[in-house]
Amino acid sequence: MKILLHMCCAPCSIYPVEVLREEGHELMGYFFRDNIHPYTECEKREEAVRKFSELAGLKVVFPGGYEPEEFLRMVVFREADRCRFCYHQRLKSAAMVARRGKFDAFTSSLLYSRFQNHELIARTGEAVAAETGVPFIYRDFREGWKQGIEQSKAMGLYRQQYCGCIYSEKDRYFRPKKRKRGASADA
Repeated sequence: MKILLHMCCAPCSIYPVEVLREEGHELMGYFFRDNIHPYTECEKREEAVRKFSELAGLKVVFPGGYEPEEFLRMVVFREADRCRFCYHQRLKSAAMVARRGKFDAFTSSLLYSRFQNHELIARTGEAVAAETGVPFIYRDFREGWKQGIEQSKAMGLYRQQYCGCIYSEKDRYFRPKKRKRGASADA
């Protein structure tokens, strides 16, 4: 099959590319960036995807522009449900590219990460597939977690420390201080 692989980043793409090629599929990548914050982080991830694509001999679609406002508009006041909106935005974008490119199916490197909600990704992928007419391929790529980490280090690829959105960046760095008993909120 001719499959479009949504690539969230280079390290998470290594193992899925290997597995899908071993299964005999023809692959092309698609890097979606609008959920990644800040822009400098987006640039680092894109550079890593470009480096990996050269090393792997993988063609990748890199859409122009940078529109994080779209992602933020979707999730504002619904931050607790932000991943659902983010998965939908990225998978629908990939499915639309797959449809225009006459791909047989699409999938995502998000399915490699132990930190992502696989059940929600699978449900979202299936819903997007029904909406767009392009089949979604679910694979649990987490079994290659260590292998992908080792290979990304050996390739010298940038390895990010958060999923990419402004909220996950905050979760990574901000740790609320615990108030002492009896202290006022203004103290």
